[in-house]
Amino acid sequence: MTCRPMFRLIACCVPLMAGALSADPQPSHGYLVASDGIRIHYLVMGRGTPVVLIHGYTGSAEGNWFSNGVAARLVRKHRVVAIDVRGHGRSDKPRDPAMYGDRLWKDVIELMDHLAIDRAHVHGYSMGGAITLSLLARVPERLFTAAFGGSGVAEVDPEWIAKAPKDADGSDPLEPEARQKLLASPMRDQEALDAVRAGFGTAARRTSIDLTEIRIPVLAINGEFDRPVAKTHRMQRELKNFRGVVLPGKSHLTAIMAGYIPELYITSLETFLDANDPRP
Repeated sequence: MTCRPMFRLIACCVPLMAGALSADPQPSHGYLVASDGIRIHYLVMGRGTPVVLIHGYTGSAEGNWFSNGVAARLVRKHRVVAIDVRGHGRSDKPRDPAMYGDRLWKDVIELMDHLAIDRAHVHGYSMGGAITLSLLARVPERLFTAAFGGSGVAEVDPEWIAKAPKDADGSDPLEPEARQKLLASPMRDQEALDAVRAGFGTAARRTSIDLTEIRIPVLAINGEFDRPVAKTHRMQRELKNFRGVVLPGKSHLTAIMAGYIPELYITSLETFLDANDPRP
C-alpha cells in the first residue's frame, strides 16, 4: 500500500454517532489541510463499506450528492464520504492553476488516509469522473470499484473513433433551466473555477490507462443526450467487468441535479455498489 502523507487536521465537527443510519440521517462536516496547505472540506454519513463521491465541475459535495437523494440511499449499507474538490464548495479556492492538476486526485487519497480508509468504492460525476479515472490509472489497489457519472473513458485510437456508433441528437428541454440553477450557486468563485479548468484540464489530458489491465468492476451512468456511446464504447470493448447505464431523455445536468435526477441513476449506482461490496 502507498505510504500515507502527513498533514494537519484542523477541524472535524460533529463526530459520527451510532444513529447515523436513522430515518433522517445528517452528514458530519470535516476539514483537513492537504500536504500542500490547501484546506479541504468533506462530508461523512453512514456506516459500512466506504464510498467516496466526487462531484462535477462548478458543483459541490452537498449539491451533487446530498440534495438530490443519492447519499441518503447509499447510506443504507455504506459509509458515504463526499469531498468538496479544491476550488469548489467550502474548500479553499486558490486562483493559481498550478494549485490544481494532479492535486485533485491526490486530495482524494489524502482524505482516504485521513479517515483511515484503505480501499473504497469511488464514484465521480463529470470532472469527478476524470478524477476517478486518474485514481483508477494510478492507484487501482485503493479502489473496490470505479463508477463514472456523466463521463467515461473515450476512444483514443482514430480507427475505433471512426467505428463507434453515433450518439443520439437532442437535449433534455430542462437542461437550460438546470444550468441556470447551477450558475446561481452562492459558493461559486469564477476565478478559482477558471484556474481549476486550466490546471486540471492539462493533467486530465495526460492521463493514460490500459483498461484491459483493470480487474475491478466498473460502472458508467450517462444521459441519453450526453454522448453515452462516445464516453463508453472503449470501456465496453476493453474492460473485463463493465456495466453501462443510459438514462432516457436526460442531458448532462438533468441526469444528476436535484429536481431532475431520475430514479434509475440512484438505483443503478446503489445496486452496483451493493453487488460489489467485499465479503466479510
